[in-house]
Amino acid sequence: IRGFRIELGEIEAALAAHPAVREATVLDVPGPGGKALAAYAVATGPALDPERILTDLGRTLPGYMVPAVLVELPELPLTHTGKVDRRALPEPVFAAAAGYQPPETDMEDFLAELWQEVLERDEVGVTDSFFDLGGHSLLAARILARLRDELEVDVPLPAFFESRTIRRLAVVVEDLLLATAGDTA
Repeated sequence: IRGFRIELGEIEAALAAHPAVREATVLDVPGPGGKALAAYAVATGPALDPERILTDLGRTLPGYMVPAVLVELPELPLTHTGKVDRRALPEPVFAAAAGYQPPETDMEDFLAELWQEVLERDEVGVTDSFFDLGGHSLLAARILARLRDELEVDVPLPAFFESRTIRRLAVVVEDLLLATAGDTA
């Protein structure tokens, strides 16, 4: 996927090791920007927080191995032999397909324009996942270079991958700008 060799079993193991997840499986599926990873999980408790779990996975897996979407199921469908019935899993709904959410702040607006340019998209919502939109490490590096050049802020690549969306990246950038302003004051 996006030029990387992906071991689905490794992603499944990391996901199943999360305390909120009882069992999980991962598939490569057609996504908005080509092939994408979709995770399916059963919660240990009342409900999953997909964004939180994907963020936690971003701390243990490389960004290209973090699924673009996490679908919560009451149980994983099984074949008569007891294996996960991958064909019975529902189609995932990617963030970009779930509905456009426009920028609400100047920083979100700036980042949306930057992502549109780098990802060659007409429209990018603040909750769209960078990876769902076809983003990968080389495009992330271009975005980070532009942030460094235009805003004089140095966002670490792992923080970028962990953010995944414009809304969350805007918070990271604004926090770094405030920290930098505090250092020079």
